[in-house]
Amino acid sequence: MQSIDEIKAMLDDIADEVPDAFYRELNGGIILLPDVKTHPESREKGDLYILGEYHHDHRGLGRYITIYYGSFMALYPDISAPALRSRLKDVLLHEFTHHMESLAGARNLEIKDALDIQKYKER
Repeated sequence: MQSIDEIKAMLDDIADEVPDAFYRELNGGIILLPDVKTHPESREKGDLYILGEYHHDHRGLGRYITIYYGSFMALYPDISAPALRSRLKDVLLHEFTHHMESLAGARNLEIKDALDIQKYKER
């Protein structure tokens, strides 16, 4: 199991690979929290984890990305460091896609995510 400090270092390295243009108006940056977060539609505890979220807070907190260390560790307790880095990168780029779409006034990924949740609920 990777420590939160090791995950932060990985996340920092991945974030450095992201083009500068993606950070436009992401005034809150990327936040790594120790929390385990499950989706509100989860049928049972631990069934559907939230690994990351994009936030666009109109109350003054601005735009930022949250990554949940605890969710990663709960979902992938025995994952290798290279595989974990790959998953972190996938999640971070997913959240950046939400950010870029938000700036463009698009909701394609948001709609896809909602459809994925609907399919999950129908299983």
